[in-house]
Amino acid sequence: MQRIDIPRKSIYRLSIYQRCLARLKENGVETVSSEALAKAAGVKSTQLRKDLTYFGQFGTRGLGYNVEQLSKTIGSVLGHNRLQPVILVGLGNLGSALLRYGGFRKEGFEIVSAFDLSPNQARVGETNILLQPMDKLAPFVKQNQVKMAILTVPVTAAQSVTNQLVLAGIQAILNFSPTVLEVPEHVVVNSVDLAVELENLSYFIK
Repeated sequence: MQRIDIPRKSIYRLSIYQRCLARLKENGVETVSSEALAKAAGVKSTQLRKDLTYFGQFGTRGLGYNVEQLSKTIGSVLGHNRLQPVILVGLGNLGSALLRYGGFRKEGFEIVSAFDLSPNQARVGETNILLQPMDKLAPFVKQNQVKMAILTVPVTAAQSVTNQLVLAGIQAILNFSPTVLEVPEHVVVNSVDLAVELENLSYFIK
């Protein structure tokens, strides 16, 4: 499918729609209205329809969307038509836990290798994922054409490791280090700060 320029927030919502559609398929649902899908995704139906118009016209008035067709189209836009290779950098407690998570492949992503200063000392349990030292990162990324990375290193090393990732050709980083990373314009960073997320949740606790 031709590359489409879609706002970043819409891309995020496409991922949510895709998960809702997956649940509908598991339950044997063949069609869904925009109102029902929007409610499941936690957005307004007008927002849902606007997001979907970025890559075509879908749905039949009075019948709704074909779940299978819409799921395939969104999957193609998000790159789920093939397994997307991902590397992980940082084999501490969080990085090791992510290596053991089995849900990435189901969503179209495969951690193909993990890197650390001392990979032989990492306690990751049983895994078929290749563990390598940091000096092997750049050649591996280039040889295997990897474009995505998960970063779970200490905050003191986050920027220097990010610089290595960018030089190696990484274009998208999921950052678990609690710091703001400086990257070129062509590199996208999504940061997950667990402390900030908990702080936001605490606001709603009475």
